[in-house]
Amino acid sequence: MFFQQLINGIALGSTYALIALGYTMVYGIITLINFAHGEIYMVGAFVGLLMVAIFKLNIFVAMILAMVACMALGVVIELIAYRPLRKSSRLSALISAIGVSIFLSTLAQMIFGADAKGFPETAFPVNQIHIGDADISTLQLLIIGVSACLMIALEFIVQKTKIGKAMRATSEDYNTAALMGINVNMVISFTFALGSALAAAGGVLVGLLFNAVSFNMGLMAGLKAFAAAVLGGIGSIPGAMLGGLLLGVTEVLGVAAGYSSYRDAIAFAILVLVLLVRPTGLLGRKIQKKV
Repeated sequence: MFFQQLINGIALGSTYALIALGYTMVYGIITLINFAHGEIYMVGAFVGLLMVAIFKLNIFVAMILAMVACMALGVVIELIAYRPLRKSSRLSALISAIGVSIFLSTLAQMIFGADAKGFPETAFPVNQIHIGDADISTLQLLIIGVSACLMIALEFIVQKTKIGKAMRATSEDYNTAALMGINVNMVISFTFALGSALAAAGGVLVGLLFNAVSFNMGLMAGLKAFAAAVLGGIGSIPGAMLGGLLLGVTEVLGVAAGYSSYRDAIAFAILVLVLLVRPTGLLGRKIQKKV
């Protein structure tokens, strides 16, 4: 029974981790909390649903197209809503982020309606695999596998590529990075694009997992992913991964223990307890103020 719930928690936590990575990367570079990130996740889910339900595309092709669409959306949001306010107060950027969030969710409601939409049954045939007393679905394995591959790819980009080196340099001090010849605007746009692509993949996977895509699905998922990013250490990529997995496993175990009505509260209670002991999160470090 524990193994069954552990797999359920890892599958759910993997999606939280994908969304949390977008929060932590943006914060690590420009110390901005992108509260529109949950709505990008929602848009990704809708794009994937449209590709499968209307254009009859394979789920993997639909996921890639959703990631591409949300990369473009992330870049546009950064260009319009955040870049003009980069030298303004944090409050101005926060208000702008909330405005973008409300705009995207309202637009999705106007276009798709208030009712949740489901993926066709043929989108990804689900089979059960019996391991001991646990029944693991092929969909859970898909979510865990895709999430793991995307996280490994992200770590490779950040650590082993030229743009990744530029991202790390910009994260340390973007004024100095600019003086050293790094195109800071391009690096920040790329960071938004990368985070948005991961959120879109998470949206498609969650839409498949719960077979429900709605205009307001980004609200609670975004808050929990933000909590996961803070739990692991905001600004730390491994911390976002760890925080997402811990949050997902804890939430599922809490539900299995009979506290299903408190499943949302459990996530934030864990966050508060960890921050009381370690304010920078599990793997976080104090980030210097960028001026």
